[in-house]
Amino acid sequence: MKTGIILTGGKNTRMGTNKAFLTVGGERLIDRTVRIYRDVFDEIILVTNEPHRYYDIDVTLVTDLVKGKGPLMGIYTGLFYAVSDPVFFAACDLPFLNGEFIRYLLARSRDADITVPETTDGFQPLHAVYSKGCMGPIQRLLMQDKLKVTGFYKGMKLKVVGPDDLRRFDPDGRMFLNVNTPEEYAKIR
Repeated sequence: MKTGIILTGGKNTRMGTNKAFLTVGGERLIDRTVRIYRDVFDEIILVTNEPHRYYDIDVTLVTDLVKGKGPLMGIYTGLFYAVSDPVFFAACDLPFLNGEFIRYLLARSRDADITVPETTDGFQPLHAVYSKGCMGPIQRLLMQDKLKVTGFYKGMKLKVVGPDDLRRFDPDGRMFLNVNTPEEYAKIR
């Protein structure tokens, strides 16, 4: 059993509308993500604080265990509900998500707590594989209200997928582009 988590809890303040429902190539971002996930995962969980907006999507809907703690709580919640271990996570606003790369990350995740891509911009923690062994360190940070997603990485068994591996799957460097502003959306479209 393999589990994929889609994180949709963002406030969308810069975009002004729910990014999951933006269309690229005639398809909503959320529908594209679910379609790619169906080819890879047996279990798909969507973590959202607005489950009523996603009832038309045939996935498991869960809400953050504690509200207002951002994507770190989304990761914790996904790990809490996931049947499998490890678990792949992606944000809902990635129009160039790549199923083959997701498979590659999962294959590389053996014997690791975290398997994360790293670009010249740094780690891509909302496009990564986490083991359930991360739950304790994440919980400690959440209880201290330290919400930086990579804040629990120190001391964990980390596998980094670097630029050379990334280029094989993403020669144009678009895989981690996300849609945060109307200007970015216009450029991607």
